[in-house]
Amino acid sequence: MATVDYLSFSLKLIAALGCGLIAGVFFAFSTFVMKALAQQPPAQGIAAMQSINITVINPWFMTAFLGTSITCMILIVFSLIKWHYPSAAYLLVGSLLYLIGTFGVTIAFNVPLNDALAIAKPNSTEGANLWAKYLANWTFWNHVRTIAALAAAALFTLAISK
Repeated sequence: MATVDYLSFSLKLIAALGCGLIAGVFFAFSTFVMKALAQQPPAQGIAAMQSINITVINPWFMTAFLGTSITCMILIVFSLIKWHYPSAAYLLVGSLLYLIGTFGVTIAFNVPLNDALAIAKPNSTEGANLWAKYLANWTFWNHVRTIAALAAAALFTLAISK
């Protein structure tokens, strides 16, 4: 296998695995973590989510989340340079799905919601009102992130076979 082919295969595999891993994390939040937090009294749900939002900033998660973003940026360049390759469209669309639908949505929607929750007083009326809105809005955007990451993983998997 030529060096370029090996590098291309490796990047596609890293992107597929990274997107799949992130989709799985977000899927867990969408299907049971947020539902479990919503069943708690608001003060407990807020406190738990505040803790999660601090704990998620760790080397393992950030490497997967940001490393996949970097891999996608490289694959965009590769797809444009090698547009005649059969996998180029899969790489371009998969990369854009992850960068816009997962990374971009996180920065534009989920992080600002997390920042607002971080300063909420769990035992206050304002905190409880914010929590109700947070649950609906954060979970909606998390569904978007989940679908985008899963679709990107599927496209990168298809690109591997091309």
